[in-house]
Formats: sequence, structure tokens, C-alpha cells
Amino acid sequence: MLMKKVALLAVAALALAGAGVATAAAVTSRSSSGTVTLHKTKLGKVLATRSGMTLYLFRADKSRKSSCYGQCATYWPPLLKKGTLTAGTGLNAKLLGTTKRKNGTRQVTYACHPVYRFKLDKAAGAVKGQGQDFFGGKWYALSAAGRAITKTASTTTTTTNTTTTAPTTTRAYGGF
Repeated sequence: MLMKKVALLAVAALALAGAGVATAAAVTSRSSSGTVTLHKTKLGKVLATRSGMTLYLFRADKSRKSSCYGQCATYWPPLLKKGTLTAGTGLNAKLLGTTKRKNGTRQVTYACHPVYRFKLDKAAGAVKGQGQDFFGGKWYALSAAGRAITKTASTTTTTTNTTTTAPTTTRAYGGF
């Protein structure tokens, strides 16, 4: 398990090192939408795009403003507003909003947090970005309440009559 995490982090670090700013613009434009839904993952139900791709908050963001640009936005493309903002079932439409990015585009926010996808999440429900520490802060999936889900993906191990489940916690953004 530890070796898997180390390998994933090594692959991510190598990939981050080779990224360019031009790629960031291309990735960012492909992640445009205004629909936010809830999707079931190993972490439980989390905010996601219409296609089920997990949305994350970045702890380094301050005052509704994104701190993720350039190489960061290559691997953590912001969800951009395109059309009308729509909240899926189980979400509070009043928590949806936008913030202006440096290039003038509007990034979707939920509960005042700019939201992002993770480039290495290749399928709906994937949460490979959960708890990653890149570009000066940690990344967490969001709950329907707009709070960072700080637990790791649930893992269950069964040994002779004993079952152990990873602990779960959900903390308010900023409640470190």
C-alpha cells in the first residue's frame, strides 16, 4: 500500500516537472462547465462535474481567489463557468458562484471555494488527487456542505475474525 502511494507520488512529481504553460490553457478550456453534481466515490459522496469527475478545493486559495495558475492549472484544471450554473440533486444552489481568474474567465466556486479537477483522475469517481500536497498546499474533495473531506479513501482489511476500517473525518475549510 505504501509502495503504491510512493509510486503514484513519484509519477505525479515527474509529470508535474515536465508540464508547460501552453498545456495549462488547453487543459483548462476542456474542463469548462457550469454543472456541479454529487458523485459516489471511495470517500463517499463528493462534488463532481456533470460527467462524475471529482472536484477539489485547494487549501492555498484565499478569499475566493485561485492561487493555481501555470503549471498548477495543468494538473489541477479549474472548473470554468460555461452557461448557467446548475446544482445537481443534493447540492445547495445558493452555494454555487464564480470568481474571476487573471485571464478574465470565471471559475466556478462552491461555498466560496474555487473548484478544480485533477488531471490524473481518468474516470468518474476517481479520487487520486485526495490529500495530495502540490503547489504549496493540500487538495481535498468537497462534501455537499462545501467542506473539505480530509479522510483518505476507505480501505478495509479482513484478517481472522477482525475487520479494520480507516478512520473518517470531515473538517470545515480552514479548520485545520
